[in-house]
Amino acid sequence: MLLSTENAIARLHQTGDGDTLGGRIWRARDATGLSTKELASKLGVRNDTIASWERDRAEPRANRLFMLAGVLGVSPAWLMAGIGRAPDDTAGVASGDELRKQLYLVKKLHEQTAEAIAALELEFERLDVR
Repeated sequence: MLLSTENAIARLHQTGDGDTLGGRIWRARDATGLSTKELASKLGVRNDTIASWERDRAEPRANRLFMLAGVLGVSPAWLMAGIGRAPDDTAGVASGDELRKQLYLVKKLHEQTAEAIAALELEFERLDVR
């Protein structure tokens, strides 16, 4: 079965993630935790170049696209068309120990806030008596 160009493009859009090249570059960079400055340094381009790519104002040349995919840990096909596996977004997820520490701190702050409220209420009562 032969496909026309329009049908081939339509199929690519159906299997893609609906994002733009710039959006995928941003998502992959975000998932790796790299700043635009760090990514630019790794690729040997200016920070403004990365920003232009992410805003879809410019597109990387083929050689940079392959370098970009390698640095970001995604396939060139995913970057170009959203086909294949997206970057791993779990890098920014806190571990159980980190969450327990945060919960402990929030509980301590809650206790301190309750004590401050009680002290203020007592002060209001004292002021109302006089």
